[in-house]
Amino acid sequence: MKTQTLAALAGLVLLLVSSTSHADQSIEQIYGIYCVQCHGLQRNGTGINVPALSVKPRDHTDAKSMGDTPDDELFKAIKEGGLAVNKSVLMPTWGHVLSEEQITGLVKYLRQVCKCGK
Repeated sequence: MKTQTLAALAGLVLLLVSSTSHADQSIEQIYGIYCVQCHGLQRNGTGINVPALSVKPRDHTDAKSMGDTPDDELFKAIKEGGLAVNKSVLMPTWGHVLSEEQITGLVKYLRQVCKCGK
C-alpha cells in the first residue's frame, strides 16, 4: 500500500513537471512539486519522506518559528540549501532549479502559510 502511494505520488510529480513549464507554474504548484515530499501536504513537516529523514523538516505552519526567521534566511535556505543557514544538510539546494523570482515567491507563500507575514 505504501509503495503504491509513493509510486502514485511520484507519477503525479512527473506529470506536473512534464506538463507545466517553470514559467507557467504557480508558486503553490512549485511548493507541491519540490517541497511537499518533506514538508507535507499540510505544510507542517510531515511529508512522505519523513520516515527516511534523520531530521524532521520544518513546520511551515508554525507562526512563531517561521515568524522568527527573516525573509533573507528563508530565501538563502531555499536557494543554497539547509547547510547554508546552519540547518539540516538534508534540505537540498534549489537555486539551480528555481529562478530568484520563484524563490522570492516561495518566501512570500511561506509567509501566507504560517500567517506570519512581514
